[in-house]
Amino acid sequence: MSAPPTARVTAFERVARWRRRGGFSAVALALPVLVVFGYFSWKPLVQGVIMSFQKWNFVADPTWVGLANFEYVLADPLLVTAVGNTLWFTLLAILFGFPLPIALAVVTSTYRDRTRRAVSFLAYLPVIIPPVVAILLWKVFYDPSESGLFNRALGLVGIGPLPWLNSAVSAMPSIVLQATWAGAGTATLIYLAAITSVRPELYEAAELDGSGVLSRIWHVTLPQMRAVILIMLLLQLIGATQVFAEPYLFTGGGPQNATVTVMLLLYRYAFVAGDYGAATALGVILALVLAALSTVYLVITRRWSD
Repeated sequence: MSAPPTARVTAFERVARWRRRGGFSAVALALPVLVVFGYFSWKPLVQGVIMSFQKWNFVADPTWVGLANFEYVLADPLLVTAVGNTLWFTLLAILFGFPLPIALAVVTSTYRDRTRRAVSFLAYLPVIIPPVVAILLWKVFYDPSESGLFNRALGLVGIGPLPWLNSAVSAMPSIVLQATWAGAGTATLIYLAAITSVRPELYEAAELDGSGVLSRIWHVTLPQMRAVILIMLLLQLIGATQVFAEPYLFTGGGPQNATVTVMLLLYRYAFVAGDYGAATALGVILALVLAALSTVYLVITRRWSD
């Protein structure tokens, strides 16, 4: 005998069932939060997009200029320099700052609980320090004279003194070094949490197969962290392309515009030149580029993260 046909649930029945389960009450409770979040999150975005088509200095009335702001920004020769510096910072941050937290998390996971907590605290300690305070301290450490802290340490092994922030060649790597030190702690804790969630039987099976420590890390730990690693890489790419505080406080964009980034150029448009239309136009361009980059990245890595 054939099975009786399954009764199809109509849309009205689904709504009625959702209402009986307290759906309206949940929406009523969440609605004020959603309204406040939408107002403070999306209203500035919409206003920024509108402002990018206007000429406005917050004193006189805004004037609609269409695409003139975008044309001005794209024609600015400093934009090419800013984009190049931003890409250079991003490349250095990925090469040096991305694998370091993974390595720290893997090493930390091998310690006992008490030692692991101590190492985790030390790794996260730079995050606790206010960013401005940390940058200004490192600026003192980067003193190019022989009495500078870093140059004095390098002098013990016969190196230096180095110009650090005073050279167009070494300024950006110096900024990346500080940014890596400041941001590695958060990523380390995230990776450490991902490592502790790996099933122990996978390590036991690999050990029975004769795998060494490095082999277990490569074939068990990293594949199990794959989804977290891919998301963290995307977040670091987005964060690196929006770097502002470090070049602004360390060098102000110098020397010779070697550390002018896109966000620093946006700041100059808004608060130095007083051209908020150009600043928001550059912000819209950056947002569109990051949105396209994130979409392409997620499409490419979708299969790898499964």
